[in-house]
Amino acid sequence: MEGESGFVNLMRMKRAWFHSLRPKLMEAIARRTETDTPFREELFDKLYTFFNRYFCESGSIYFRHLSAFSRVYERVYEDGQDVALSWKTRMLYYVKSDVLVRSMPVELQDRGEYRIRKFFYFDASQVEHKQNNEKREFVFEFDKVVEEKGVRVVHIKVAYSQRGARTKINEILKKSRAGGVPLSDELLQRAFGIFRRQTEVDFFINKDARGFLREQFDLWVYQYIFQEETVFEEERIRQIQAIKETAYDIIDFIAQFEDELRRAWEKPKFVRGVNYVVTLDKLSGETLKKVTEHKGATAQIAEWQEFGMVDEKFSMKMLFNGQKSLSGGNGVNADYKFLPLDTKYFKDLELEILDGLGDLDEALDGELVHSENWQALNTLKKRYKGRVKCVHIDPPYNTKTSGFLYRNEYKHSSWLTMMENRVNAALGMLSGDGSFLCHIDEHEYERLQLLMGSTGLLDPGTVIWDKKNPMMGAKGVATQHEYILWRTRHEGNFYLKTAHIQSIIGKSQELIKKHGGVNDTVQKEFLRWVMGNERFTGGERAYHFLDSEGKVYRGVAMGAPELRIDKKFHKPILHPETGKPCLPPRNGWSRTPESIKKLIAKGEILFGRNESIQPQRKIYLTEESRRSISTIIENGRRGKKEIDSLGLEFPYCHPTSLYEELIHASSINGNGFTLDYFAGSGTTAHAIINLNRGDNGDRKYVLVEMGNYFHTVLLPRIKKVVYSADWRDGNPISRKGSSHCLKYYTLEQYEETLKKSHYEDGRQLELDSLKSPFEQYAFFGDDKLAHAVKPQKNGKLKIDLHALYPDLDIAESLSNILGKQIRKRTADTVTFEDDSMEKTNPAKMTEEEKLHFVSLIKPYLWWGK
Repeated sequence: MEGESGFVNLMRMKRAWFHSLRPKLMEAIARRTETDTPFREELFDKLYTFFNRYFCESGSIYFRHLSAFSRVYERVYEDGQDVALSWKTRMLYYVKSDVLVRSMPVELQDRGEYRIRKFFYFDASQVEHKQNNEKREFVFEFDKVVEEKGVRVVHIKVAYSQRGARTKINEILKKSRAGGVPLSDELLQRAFGIFRRQTEVDFFINKDARGFLREQFDLWVYQYIFQEETVFEEERIRQIQAIKETAYDIIDFIAQFEDELRRAWEKPKFVRGVNYVVTLDKLSGETLKKVTEHKGATAQIAEWQEFGMVDEKFSMKMLFNGQKSLSGGNGVNADYKFLPLDTKYFKDLELEILDGLGDLDEALDGELVHSENWQALNTLKKRYKGRVKCVHIDPPYNTKTSGFLYRNEYKHSSWLTMMENRVNAALGMLSGDGSFLCHIDEHEYERLQLLMGSTGLLDPGTVIWDKKNPMMGAKGVATQHEYILWRTRHEGNFYLKTAHIQSIIGKSQELIKKHGGVNDTVQKEFLRWVMGNERFTGGERAYHFLDSEGKVYRGVAMGAPELRIDKKFHKPILHPETGKPCLPPRNGWSRTPESIKKLIAKGEILFGRNESIQPQRKIYLTEESRRSISTIIENGRRGKKEIDSLGLEFPYCHPTSLYEELIHASSINGNGFTLDYFAGSGTTAHAIINLNRGDNGDRKYVLVEMGNYFHTVLLPRIKKVVYSADWRDGNPISRKGSSHCLKYYTLEQYEETLKKSHYEDGRQLELDSLKSPFEQYAFFGDDKLAHAVKPQKNGKLKIDLHALYPDLDIAESLSNILGKQIRKRTADTVTFEDDSMEKTNPAKMTEEEKLHFVSLIKPYLWWGK
């Protein structure tokens, strides 16, 4: 096995443990069979046939091939096909799709006249193991022709493409021929294809490998043995029992290892590299003065300049309006008060900055987690149990074109396993009045419906997003919509409050004040501003009228939806100026004459310039304006355009305005956490910041993203939209920012856990005399990650968690394992929301305090029985 990674380490561990128990297995087989007998060969053959069905390329245990005993499935699901909520993967954790690169021989038969066999060896020893599922192309290069055991083998080096490098096919063909191995282009491409297919694998972990394999073996015995034989003599029954006992020994051993992988997967993950982003308005004058004089100020200014927030002439002195003293407040210039300060540049000032925020986690507006999402959900589940008002996700759509980080070519069953694991992990965080919103397109809509139906959540409906742009080059019907599956824990209406109410009302008052009252100029400017604002929906643009008092309104048709039989609904309405009957609606009026008379008296009927225009009712825009969300949202805006305006590069994202509508409807009271664990470029956080800016809400966000663009797109995007609501070509065109505070960090990952765990190859403690060696918990005596806690010769404990990860954050890790929000941090302690306090610096703990501390963090360090 080539390469250095946790997954490669995993495979090596499997091999080492098998070799450690192989002698005992062979002893057991020897007791059950006689040497050099047909039955001994049958036993090995039967066992190979059985186990070959359940192990894929990565070593994952599941229905790799369709079991022949499953007659009930054969007519519906042939081997290799996918099924909704597949029985093939229902018992699995989906870990990741990945490329496991290893050197390998390939043997092919030429399809020419003589069908000559050709041999290749792909040398992948120099290829690093890929991280985070990024898609990278292989490049193949001729190395040499070597004669091995009488045949000539073409050696080919494998590398990853850099700067667009491609395989030089003609060069490989030419050099192979010169080495005595003539190849065709078709044969070479087949060899490349085999190598690529053998390297692409899905990693799964079986949740109950022992129960699964024993169940399958019992069914297999019935299918392959009992149905084939009608006579069972005593010797044959003994042989069948020997096969079963041997299979169970192997299953017990395999299950020990698979369960260990499951425990490592399920363990909470350490928090690493915590930093905070705080707008300058939140700093005290004294703290801000220290910031301006800090050595990290140079790097911070460079970031602000890179983000277009300040120009090249900017200096920290410009923050204070020329004041020499900061007494009486922090004195920061209004143009700069929303500059986002990142504490990674000011680590020795960080605790002072955080102390000034008060109740720390309560003061935060958001939390960004750089992690594989199941690991994050599993780690955060206690701290956010029942606290999330809205789960809002846009997962990979399981198509070849959507997404770019996830391998995104899962077959249906693998994709559903990935989704099922993560949907169920998030459910415990959802509050009693919470909503679960999931975007999807037509490729997995039906299967996702089945999955969401299994959650027990209520189904208030599905929203269709009309993108207004049909798919270009599509075969058949051109799709121009997507779905948002809406599920809840409660029954009730979901209202869509006009997202930009305060903006529209504020602009009207601004113009009225500027021109000294409502007049034609104000009306025209207001109409032009509302209709020209791309951020507004069509419904919002309808509010472009001002009455004499300066109130904003729109006109709504007054016709009845169905034909009115009662003649009173057809009574004409007279135009107030011409005195003639106004144009009536076809079905009659929606209101009685008495109701219409009252509306006219209150000035709430909008008449046209003459009777030929049908009257409408005035609907005023107020802070309480709201409507029920409908099944169709028309929003043709381009999320990519928003990203481009921020000066960031990202291939695709939904429009922020769409997310504003959805999140607002799920949090009408303007508060609560929204969780997005497929965060992408951060559109969910952007929408929440816009919503809070518009209605002074207190919504908070928790975003999880595993891609490296976490630092190059997601975090910069949030910093930018906090500083200014309006951007063009990467530069702010206003200073309409928001007071904001967030924290961001990385979580330890499964692969890191595997890589850093200490296991003794071949060493096994047999602690239970009633169990066979194959049933013993094989890893009881191993340190795993507990080597960070070492007993000393003097009887004291040495605790060095930073030996595992230098940037490990103990306070945040304790917060997650205890399920408590942080109120205050110091250098040596952390205080939680219930006022309990824990020490975080082992160097300043008594031996009794160390034992208590180790008991708290044990789930991070050691897992098992």
